[in-house]
Amino acid sequence: MSDIDNIAPERPLIVPLGDSALLVRFGSRLDDAANAAALSLARALEDDPVAGLVEMVPSLVSVLLIYDPAKAEPVRLAGEISLRLSRPSRHAAASHRIAVQFGGADGPDLDAVAASLNLSVATFIEQHCAAPLRVLATGFAPGFVDCGFHPDHLTLPRRKQVRPLVPAGSVLFAAGQTAITATDIPTGWHVIGRTEFRNFDAARLPPTQLKAGDMVSFEALR
Repeated sequence: MSDIDNIAPERPLIVPLGDSALLVRFGSRLDDAANAAALSLARALEDDPVAGLVEMVPSLVSVLLIYDPAKAEPVRLAGEISLRLSRPSRHAAASHRIAVQFGGADGPDLDAVAASLNLSVATFIEQHCAAPLRVLATGFAPGFVDCGFHPDHLTLPRRKQVRPLVPAGSVLFAAGQTAITATDIPTGWHVIGRTEFRNFDAARLPPTQLKAGDMVSFEALR
């Protein structure tokens, strides 16, 4: 049983999207319980797929279900979802260790982030890497990984200004979360480091290594 299964899911809101999709939403804002519930349902559907389901896309607090209307209809699909909500996953979450070069040119916001949290840079890095984080979601951009949650005393809002472009492998920090970019993207997150890890390779199948629900431990390079 994974840590996800230790958080009881709330009753979801099932929203029809056109004639071939349902959105199962567990909350109107991101929190640990809503994310855990969404990932738990996704894993339950992986373990025990529903006939007619074409694609499943878990996100931060919801799961998008795309179905073939010739093989499934929304009322039956909603019933199958209800049956799976209380089932723990049969698969343990995969664990990954990711090395990060913190600060300097790779992490231009690290000093300011530590100062804003009233921590030394060394203490911030130590506390940032102290515990593994759950992959909350993937896919904002190709291979983008969103991990959480840091404790409250490591929570900081996003930057007031967006950087027009940060390189692939940038390690981002904001709102109690750490993210990893796999492509060059603009961002309003604080850039605290960089990793050689890339969670996207179009030549691979599947093209990404991390999936929502996996656990990630960050390790500071010396």
